[in-house]
Amino acid sequence: QVQLVESGGGLVQPGGSLRLSCVASESILSANTLGWYRQAAGKQREPVAVEIVDYSTNYADPVKGRFTISRDNAKNTVYLQMNSLKPEDTAIYYCAAKFRGSLYWGQGTQVTVSS
Repeated sequence: QVQLVESGGGLVQPGGSLRLSCVASESILSANTLGWYRQAAGKQREPVAVEIVDYSTNYADPVKGRFTISRDNAKNTVYLQMNSLKPEDTAIYYCAAKFRGSLYWGQGTQVTVSS
């Protein structure tokens, strides 16, 4: 069982930035995919940024040019840098990773963009 723990969420004003972190309980070098998803109130969970095994990344259209996924293999940590935040980015953000064919989720961290 792989544990994923997110942190870094909070309240930020429009135009501001946040960096989310996700620490995995085992080496992320073993992961086939790593990614961030979000779920806004009353909506379905949707992918935000997903990195696949060859390190290529797919970004959702609404966040392209504003969000960046990165990793620190030595710390087993995946990051999501979010810039130029908008109120519509408000959601619970989840880290996800696929290890050995099984998909694991973190508990989520709330991001609220409001003035």
